[in-house]
Amino acid sequence: MGRYAFGVDVGGTSVKMGLFDETGKILDKWEIPTRKENKGASVLPDVARSLLAKMAEKGIQEKDLVGIGVGAPGPVDDEGTLVSGAVNIGWEPFNIPKAMHAYINVPIKAANDANAAAYGEMWQGGGKGFNSIVAVTLGTGVGGGIIINGELLAGATGAGGEIGHMHMVDDETESCNCGNRGCMEQYASATGIARLARRRLEKDDEPSVLREGKVSAKTVFDGVKAGDKVAVEIAEEFGEYLGKGLAMIASVLNPEAFIISGGVSKAGEILFSFIEPPFHKYVFRHCGNAKFVLATLGNDAGIYGAAGLVLR
Repeated sequence: MGRYAFGVDVGGTSVKMGLFDETGKILDKWEIPTRKENKGASVLPDVARSLLAKMAEKGIQEKDLVGIGVGAPGPVDDEGTLVSGAVNIGWEPFNIPKAMHAYINVPIKAANDANAAAYGEMWQGGGKGFNSIVAVTLGTGVGGGIIINGELLAGATGAGGEIGHMHMVDDETESCNCGNRGCMEQYASATGIARLARRRLEKDDEPSVLREGKVSAKTVFDGVKAGDKVAVEIAEEFGEYLGKGLAMIASVLNPEAFIISGGVSKAGEILFSFIEPPFHKYVFRHCGNAKFVLATLGNDAGIYGAAGLVLR
């Protein structure tokens, strides 16, 4: 019976790895550079070498492993196939468990990295105690992960949970990174909040602390905490878009909680005062009991979730 599991979170700059015991306690964590040359051909061999070295260091044999979980930056289906590749690494479509089995013969599961992070937060983070959650990552973009009744929903092509690309605005003139226009990501991400701020500041000359330097999501919420009127208006617009979007999601999925992570979440629970009023305004009332909770695992959510894929 295995007593350990590895969680692997493949990123564009580094690969984070963690060793866990069977209860989900993290025993060790480390990272290696992501070598992207030659279409990322070295990434999985590097991961395997690092895991085997850690096994040798800790005296762990293959029979001691429950398995290895891998989070990858792209759509991953239920069979562990990276359906459309991973652009920021250079990977083309392939089956991750099958490729890893060439190096380590233990059970291996793979998932999209945002989905894995969502699983980690439900299992050992801010979502602990809930069984149905939607994880919302407010970073450079808006990412999501959906877990209903303990099951991760990857979707037919592994692209489930792309909540940042829900359409919110019909007359948007700027394009989202996905190629569409008016995506929630354009208003609720860190870059989106900065865009809302710049547009608001261009409307008139009303005094604001935001005119004193570079505008960012952080300076907006610092301004909110300082009572700056313009900053509060921007935060209200952000909250209107995100709260309405999450109301739509709740009315379809009926989760117990939304777990909020990413750089914007560092503003703290003050975010909820802007998200919750529009959420409750638009949500189907029988789905309106969802709680809003801050994530707690930070950058380790991915390795926790990847390990959880094989331990739970």
